[in-house]
Amino acid sequence: MAIPNDLSLFNSTSPHYSMTEIYSNASVAPSAPVCSDWPPVPITTVIPAVYSAICALGIVANALAVWVLANARASRRTVANTFMLNLCVSDLLFLLSLPLWAVYYSRGYSWPFGQVACKVCGALLHLNLYASIFFITCMSMDRYLAIVRPLRSQSARYPKRARLTCILVWLLACACSAPNLYLRDTYFVEALGVKACGIGYPDHTWYLTLAWMKIVLAFLLPLFVISCCYSAIGRHLVADTGLGRMETPLQRPSMPSFKSLESKESCSRPERPPPPCAAPGSRKGRPLEGRGLERVLWTVASVVLAFFICWFPFHCVTFLDVLKNDGWVDSCWVNWTVHNLTPLTLCLGFSNSAINPVLYCFIGNHFRGRLGGLCKGLWACLKAQGEDHSHNRGSFSTRLSSFSRKLGDLKDLADVEPSGPT
Repeated sequence: MAIPNDLSLFNSTSPHYSMTEIYSNASVAPSAPVCSDWPPVPITTVIPAVYSAICALGIVANALAVWVLANARASRRTVANTFMLNLCVSDLLFLLSLPLWAVYYSRGYSWPFGQVACKVCGALLHLNLYASIFFITCMSMDRYLAIVRPLRSQSARYPKRARLTCILVWLLACACSAPNLYLRDTYFVEALGVKACGIGYPDHTWYLTLAWMKIVLAFLLPLFVISCCYSAIGRHLVADTGLGRMETPLQRPSMPSFKSLESKESCSRPERPPPPCAAPGSRKGRPLEGRGLERVLWTVASVVLAFFICWFPFHCVTFLDVLKNDGWVDSCWVNWTVHNLTPLTLCLGFSNSAINPVLYCFIGNHFRGRLGGLCKGLWACLKAQGEDHSHNRGSFSTRLSSFSRKLGDLKDLADVEPSGPT
């Protein structure tokens, strides 16, 4: 049976709730028809392919990041690394459920995994939506304190406090995703002849509350905090390195790099101004200038841009859907946008889970060095085991051949007839 690519068919006939596919919120009130001359997006083929690519890349990147961060020495378990580890765990948990959503789309919105899997996968989806953004916000605030307010933040930036903050973030993310866990269930859609995994809202107030909570808590507020933090970091770096002022290099005050700030948090004493922590391979007190400043500024810009590019389209479509449900806008192009672009913009948002470890981990020389060290250690271990196995096989073969020769000699002696006197 051909599955029509029109999510308006997910509208429930009941006036008390609307059942939707993942995030796509169907309208309770009658809506305008979808534009007939606008071709539908082939959701059942495009979305599974995109999800598969995000899942493969994201699982590999986040698993490597978790491996490196979890095996770090005690001296390397800094505040920033603690937030990174929890962010990668959050992304990894969600990415493990992504293949089920890919199958769901490929089967034309038919959920074959049962009610429990529907609730669990939906919970992981919403949990990652909130937790990942909250951890990114915490990392942004930590970098702001470490770079702009290094003296005032000495008493606050401790790994134990970071772990407590992570616990609070997980609890807050669970609280934000709990209503979706409660409302999500499997529903039989008679128009499609499939059992879909969706959210049933008891009334329109539930829908508006959860939609605005998602827009404000999962996008607008974090984006505001992240933008403020990195704007202050950028201004601080530009001002302290003398960029834009006609100064000689000797007049420029030295600035520690991101790596030195994360790896040497305790290099300064509270009772005296903190001396600059020179990065390995650089002269102590050398200012961050030239390509070093450019690298830091590009890193700062990439964090904000990645967050904005990945999640802004999805929240725009969500906001458009809220306006449509309230009757502010109602036309065929609005319905087409909500029905076709919601899954695609959600894919773009999910791609942030694969981008996060690249932005926060793999672009750092220190992280790449630790990853290379772990890989070399693993390779040396495997090579040593292989050599031991080869040596054991060789010694066994030598013993076996020696034993065979002895058996042959005994056989030759047994075959020789004794000679008597002539």
